[in-house]
Order: sequence, then structure tokens, then C-alpha cells
Amino acid sequence: MSKLQSIFLGLIFISNFAFAQIVISGDIIDSEGTPLSGAQITMEPSNKFAVSSIQGTFKIMDVNPGTYIIKVNYIGSKTHTETIQVSDTDLSFSFVLEDDPLNLDNVVVTGNFEPRLQLESSTAITTLTSKDIQQVFPRGTADLLQAVPGTFVDPSAGEVFTRVYTRGISASAEDDMGWYYISLQEDGLPVSLVQHSYYGPDIFHRVDITTKKIEAIRGGSAAITALNGPGGIYNFISQGPRDTFGGEVQLQGGVQGEGNPMIRIDGNFGGTFGKNWFFNIGGHYRKDDGARNTDFTFSKGGQLKFNIIKTHENGFLKFYGKVLDDFTNRYTGVAATDWENPEAAFGQDFNSTALMMPAFSSNIPDGRRIAEGATNSFDPSQGVHAQDRAFGLEVLQDLGNDWSFNFNLKHSRKNANWQTSISNAFVSLNNPLAYFISGAQFPIGQVVFNDARTGTEVARLNNSGILMGESFEYIGDGSLPNDAIMGTATWLKQNRADEWMNQMTIRKKTDNHDITFGFAGGLSKTSSYTQSNFAYVTYDPNPRLLRVTLENPGQPVLQLSDENGVSNYGGLFFENTRADVGQTAFFANDRWEVLENLHLDFGFRYENISHDGSKDRSAPLQQDGGVDRNPLTEYDNGLLVPTGVRDEFDFTYDYLSYSAALNYKLSNQVAVFTRFSSGNKAPELNYYFNNFTNVPVNEQGQIQRIKQLELGLKFSANEFSATATAFWSELNNIGIFDFAFDQETNNIFYAPVQFNRSRTIGLEWESAYAALPWLTFKFNGVLQNPIAEDWTVYDTAGSTDTGDDSILDFSGNILPFNPKIMFNLGAEYEQKRFNGFLRWQFMGEREGNVANAFQLAPYSVFNAGMGYQIDKNWSLDVLVTNLFNSDGLANFFGANSFGASANGVTGDFVQENPDASFVVVPTLPRGSMLRMSYAF
Repeated sequence: MSKLQSIFLGLIFISNFAFAQIVISGDIIDSEGTPLSGAQITMEPSNKFAVSSIQGTFKIMDVNPGTYIIKVNYIGSKTHTETIQVSDTDLSFSFVLEDDPLNLDNVVVTGNFEPRLQLESSTAITTLTSKDIQQVFPRGTADLLQAVPGTFVDPSAGEVFTRVYTRGISASAEDDMGWYYISLQEDGLPVSLVQHSYYGPDIFHRVDITTKKIEAIRGGSAAITALNGPGGIYNFISQGPRDTFGGEVQLQGGVQGEGNPMIRIDGNFGGTFGKNWFFNIGGHYRKDDGARNTDFTFSKGGQLKFNIIKTHENGFLKFYGKVLDDFTNRYTGVAATDWENPEAAFGQDFNSTALMMPAFSSNIPDGRRIAEGATNSFDPSQGVHAQDRAFGLEVLQDLGNDWSFNFNLKHSRKNANWQTSISNAFVSLNNPLAYFISGAQFPIGQVVFNDARTGTEVARLNNSGILMGESFEYIGDGSLPNDAIMGTATWLKQNRADEWMNQMTIRKKTDNHDITFGFAGGLSKTSSYTQSNFAYVTYDPNPRLLRVTLENPGQPVLQLSDENGVSNYGGLFFENTRADVGQTAFFANDRWEVLENLHLDFGFRYENISHDGSKDRSAPLQQDGGVDRNPLTEYDNGLLVPTGVRDEFDFTYDYLSYSAALNYKLSNQVAVFTRFSSGNKAPELNYYFNNFTNVPVNEQGQIQRIKQLELGLKFSANEFSATATAFWSELNNIGIFDFAFDQETNNIFYAPVQFNRSRTIGLEWESAYAALPWLTFKFNGVLQNPIAEDWTVYDTAGSTDTGDDSILDFSGNILPFNPKIMFNLGAEYEQKRFNGFLRWQFMGEREGNVANAFQLAPYSVFNAGMGYQIDKNWSLDVLVTNLFNSDGLANFFGANSFGASANGVTGDFVQENPDASFVVVPTLPRGSMLRMSYAF
């Protein structure tokens, strides 16, 4: 060996000895000695981290000598922080984490401009852990959020078509746009930039094992931290990196309602590939016959999510994505009678009846392309086919000198194709609407109803006298259930959107200030097409399609419906719209340490939203014999087609929102805060898409103003933790839109907009008490007084004739669909291999409309579960929702007539129609599920 080689090897040996790298290892357990799997261990300043294994052990390799702060974070336990000195020997630790049932000692990112301990956050925020998520029967996003205090949730329609809001900020959160004020997010960016009828963010969101935790903020700082979502933020945070390969698979099966089966598989895997490269991939697939009785599969499909992370000394780079391909449906209402004590009517059942159009396959002429002979396929068993392809990039970079930079960019392509039915109202055979709704010119005489599937004659009747107020008469032995048909229609809605969204923040820390400023933006190119036809369906708990003909003696047979029972092709609705939406926001916030334990938060947000689009005008097809030019097929004579005229709209909304808060930390266990926020809500696209039919869009919508004041207390101790937030909120400039269906002319009249104001005062609370090391009680909820301060409703008197219209004043009434009290009370047991829980959800009385003419009675739902840890890998769980099969009423749709709405029921109407039937939406019935899990 040469002298030079000897010197070189010697230098390598000396270098390796001088700069030897150390291994930090250990184990993490809770106060009962149970190993904690999935705890995250980080070392600052460095990018070194580890995730504890299923045995609770961890190992951090290649640590350079120096002084570090080691942090151990596990959701549900208090964060452990310790300063360590690394020299020239390996170190081993055993960390015992104290319970933190409300997660007050964990870091939150939602509603704050920088990561912050929940105890030190000046926001009303709740964290749901993966354990909380696993305790909820998998019925959708909204159903899960019932565990968040102060959050009103109506999941009675199923996984989608849900409503979520807080603090009385609810006026425009309608059944088909239930997330109007709320920002539903995944990993800090909105699921969708736009909303309109039958197009809400819950359509493109599914909860599964890939979700690590949920951070839910109610009002407050949402005014300055969310894109056009001042009512609150519900941020679903995905599983993060793992330093070794591991994951979990879950097989689930169960029944709902009257034995309807469901099966589901979830999986999530993560690990490393290469130095400082990490991956996580997971998702689910399910097939579910639904909670109510239908003749088709209610939900099927699933999603795949992934992220790839590259860490380095000064930050990370993350690629992420989601592919969703899913079919689901939504339940409509059930008929009831007795305004004081509602009971299911017409043989229906609150727990099992779906009252939806049965499955069939058809092709309906497409009014947009009639010259091409184009058709739209339709099958109501499809529900909504939701597709979302979303891919993104996030960068976090430490710039030095306490400057840092974060950039998050996402592109998504969304498609929501609705094929379902709307309305299920009672239409008497004595009502001329039952025949003229077909689009036929004069459907009077001998009407024959045949079962569309079998061709068997069901009923034959003579309606010759109905125009003079006389009753119809059956001919022969057959009859229709309840002497009626269902007022229902096919509902085809094709929604598409191509979206870009991003958020960029720059953060600077000084001795007393933590300053953040940045930019958020989004572009959405969206379109929506709606077509609706009437369908003849029996009015009974198991609806059948009816093929209908007019068979007057000595005259040709006229077909009032096609072979499937569909009539009035494309004659009820035609909406063809498109829009480009641009959103930009500039924001800044300073967290100023006034004193050691006193912090002042102040921030503002300037937002600019542009809506540029158009809406086609339409008119009935002028063609002898209708679409097929056959005068004997009356069902295709009223097809709505474009006239060639488009009504353009191009409006811009801009506003300044601001929020200021003080947080005073009395001790390491107690903090108080107060916050005032002034936020704004720009109109959504439904303002254009759902209104201005065949008239110019000559004015822009109104920006709603939201003010909130809150005062909060947070307390965290070993056995007891609690938060309480008193709030005052006001929603102003509420535009109320309504329409009437004129049964004589078959026309729809859109009423003039009414602008109103509401106010809510209340108290939210959240608490947990560890009575024993293995037994914890949790109690959360809200007490509130929601008032419609200034409120008017335009009354069309049920027709398009404005001569008998009036404006009704309901100022001072209770705000509808806002309970004065709702809460969750539960107990959780966990000892050795066994665990279990029992939870009581109570929903207080709500007004069914602003007239306060009908009250939805309070109801209770009990959920329960138990589990057994078979060994370190295998576990078995049983979940039951609605344990006692409660039939509480969640929603109210008004009188049981075609085209009616909840606001049409006044006190006078109830008194004049004491025996009338009306439409309600009950809570979903009992569901039971067995889950087998394998974790490694």
C-alpha cells in the first residue's frame, strides 16, 4: 500500500470516528402501559423523525451530535417535549404519554396561519382522531361531523345531499346546497371551488382509513382563512409519512334497515423508498344496498389516495392525488299526517320507506341536439356518478433567518352525473294535473294504466268529468293504490368542472411577532345541464312504473307515456349553463406576543370573486307530432329546446374581511380567548343557474355579511378537560329565492327575492372526564337562541298570477332548522384487550319553516360499539348506529303536493287543513357492522 493510500484511509477512519452518527431509539406507552402505535417523534432542529411501530418502539438513525428538542406527538395524548444532548453514544428513551381526550395539547393547523397548540389557539376548534372516525358507522362525511359540538348536521338523505352549518349561519344552506357557508377541505385546500344545485363538495368527498384526523373550526377565523367559507372549516387531514413499511387492512360487512346488506374493504400502506423518500397509499371500495328499501344498489364504488414526500434539511416536497369513482343516491321524503304528532301515512314507514322511482333504462331526446337525434341515457338506479381526479404539489421551505415559505397547488377534474328522481308527492286521480302533466293536449276520457314491466293492466278509469269538478270512475275491477299517482319526475343533471386552486404563505418569526401573509386563488371552468320529465308511478311504499294510454272508443289509442312510463319528455326543466369562476385572496396576520402569556391575533383578507358565464333560453319544440312526428305519441310534444338566445352574466364581487383575537394563557392548563370577526359570503352559481329562466340576468347577487363575537375558555388537566365558547352571530343581506308551480298552466314562477337578517346567541361546550384510567365520559353540545330578526317571504298563492300575491312578515320568529339545544353524551371503555363505547345524540326541537307553523319534534339516536384486540396485529369490532331504531324527523318539505315547499305551510294553512298530509324526512334506521382489521 502506498504512503498516499495509507494517509487517505487514515483520514477516512479519523473522519468516521470524529463525526460518528448516533441512533436514538426507545418505546412509547400510555399511562396504562399500552404501547402506542403511530406516534410521531421529531427532532428539532433537523428533519429527522420516526413513527412508532405496532409494538410502540421507534428508532431514529444517523443523528449528528448536538442539542435537540425531541417531541412526541400522538393524537389523544398530550405532546411530550424534552431537550436532549447527543454526544458520541446511542441513546434510548421510554416515553409515557398522558391522556389528552380533547386534544388541547396537540398541534392544529386549521383556522390558524401557523401550526399552534389547540390550547393556545384563539379559535373554537375540535379535533376528531382516527379512533373517533373508526367509531362512526360509515354513512358519509356529514354523518361523521355530528360528533363536533355546535354543528348542525342533517344526513337523512344519505352520503350526499346533506346539510352542515353552525351558529345559525344557515339561511342559504338548502337541501341541494347544504354546505353553502362551509369550507370542506382535504389537507388544507377546498374539495371544490364552486357550489350550485345538486353540486356540493360532499359529492366528491368520502371518508375512509386514509384520513388521519379532522380539524373542525366553527366560524371565527374561518372568515380570513378560507376561500368564501366564513361559516366554518372542516379539514380532513390524510395519513402522513412512515419511516418503516406498515399499514392496515379492514374488512367490513353488515346490514341496515330491514336487512339490506353492505360490504366494504379499506386499506392504507406506507413506508420509505430511498433516502428521505416516503409514500402512503390507500382507499376503499364498498357496495351498499342502503338504509331504506329500494329495488337497486344504493351505493357502490370507492377511491384511491396517495402521497409521496421527499424531506430535506430545510423542508419537504410532497406530491399527492386522489381518484374517486363512485355511485350513490339520496333519499327523498316520506308522507305523514297529524301536524301535532306526525305518523307515517298511505302505508309508508318512517324506517324503511324510500318512495323512490324504481330502476329502468331509457333514452330521452336531448333538447340541446335535437337535430342530431341525440339522446341522454337515464336510469334512476345510478343516482349520482361522482368522478374526481385530483393531483397536487406542496412545498415547505425554511428560508433561513426565521423566514419560511409554503406553497400548495391542486388541479382537479370533476364530473357529477345525476340520474335520479325528484319529488314524490301525492297526486289524486281527481286532479287534472294527473293527466295534463303528460304534455298531452286533451287527455280526457278513458285512461288505462298498465304495469310498465309486465304489461298487465292495473286500472282503467273514466275522467270525463274532472274538469267540471266531478270524480273519476274506475272501469272494471282494477284500481290504483290510494287512488293516486306519484308526483315525481326524472332528474338528469350533468355537472362538470375543471379546477385549479392554490395557497401560498410566507411566514416571518421575530422575538414578539409571528407574521404571515400570502395569496390564495382558484379557477373553475364549470358547466351544468338539467333535463326533467314526468313519470307515471304508483303512489305506494313499493312504487311501480305505469305505462299510460288514452283509449277512447272509436278513436286512435294515444300514448300518454312511453313504454317505461315516462311522459312530457324534457318539458319540466331545461337548464343549460356554463361559467368561469375566478377567486383570488390576499391575506395577512400577525400573532403578537404582547406579554409572556398574552397574544394578540389580528388578520385581514381581501377577496375577489368573478362569475362570467351564460344561460340558454328555451321554448317547447315546434314540430307537428313532437320529436318523433307521430301524433299518437303525446309524451314527446313538449320537449324544451334552446331558442338560440343566451343570457350572459359577468359580475365581480370583492370585499374585505377581518378578525381580531386575544388569547391569555393563565397557566399550562388554562387559557381564555376572545375574538371578533367580520366575514362575507359571495353568491354561489345557483344564483344564476337556478333563477332567471328565459329572462336577462340583469343584476348581480348580494354579498351576505357575517359578524361573530366569541368568548372562550379552554382547560386541560389529567382527569378532566373542557372548552366552552359563548358566541353571538349575525347573518345579514340574506337573499331568499322561491318558486311556484302553477298546476293549471304547468308553468314555474320565480318569486322576487326577499332580503333578510338573522341573529343567534349561544354557548358551545366540549368536555371529557376520565373517571377511571379505563373509563372516560364525554359531553359536548350547544345551547342557542336562533332568531329571524327581519324576515319576509313572498307568497305566490300557488300560481303564476301575481294579482293575488302578497309578502308575509315573519320577523321575530325562531330561525328554522336550528335547534335550541343539541348534544352528544357518551362513555368510552378501554382496558387491556377490550374496548367499547355508548353515545347518545340528542337533537332538540326545530321549526320546520320560518312561519313557525310546524315543529320537528326532538329525537334521540344511540350509537354503540365494542372491540377486542385478538393479538398485536388482529382486532375485531362491532358497530351499531341508531341502536333503538329511532324514527325522529330530520327535515320538512311542506305540503304533500307537487311543487310545494316548506315555506308554503303557514299557521292558517295548518288550521284550514288539519287532516292534510305533508312530507318529512326521517332519520336513517338502524345499521350494524362487523369489522375485522389487520395492522402491521
